[in-house]
Amino acid sequence: MELNIKGASKGQILKKLFLSTLYLSAFTFGGGYVIVTLMKTKFVDQYHWIDEEEMLDLVAIAQSSPGAIAVNSATFVGTRIAGPGGAVAATLGCILPSCIIVTLLAYIYTKYRKMSLLQGTLTSLRPAVVAMIAKAGVTILVSSFFINGAVELFRENICIRMVVFFTAALVLLRKFKMNPILVMVLCGVANMLFCAAVGS
Repeated sequence: MELNIKGASKGQILKKLFLSTLYLSAFTFGGGYVIVTLMKTKFVDQYHWIDEEEMLDLVAIAQSSPGAIAVNSATFVGTRIAGPGGAVAATLGCILPSCIIVTLLAYIYTKYRKMSLLQGTLTSLRPAVVAMIAKAGVTILVSSFFINGAVELFRENICIRMVVFFTAALVLLRKFKMNPILVMVLCGVANMLFCAAVGS
């Protein structure tokens, strides 16, 4: 289902989708989880094309699907905003910089990989990448654990169900080394059963 965005033609929306994902992909370091956080900032906070809860649902679907989470997220967000055309525009914008930059970097790295300057640059990027991934994780946790994303440590504002699912998933992944896809399926089924039981 496409969104009817007031005051914008289909062409303008597709252009914004392409340029936004192109920009985010070109200037984001740290992998898919980082770009997902920036997509949320762009499409939820800045453009108000989708709401935060819906963005979180789209990320969950992207995480559950085969392939890179950044590309999957761009495809799902594009589809939600502008249908199949939006999916194509957002996906192309997401993958184009990577294709160009990775090709150039592969050539440069192969040619100059022994240079101390290059190694030092790569080493200095690691702490920033870790911080950005951590921010993405915290953002997703806050959106899942706290109602309306407001961090208030009161029982009525905390989604106990999501905390229980998170804890169970963490135990299954860390202690029992269960397949992540199976863990996501189990959490999804458990949530469906819960919603069916309580009628919501």
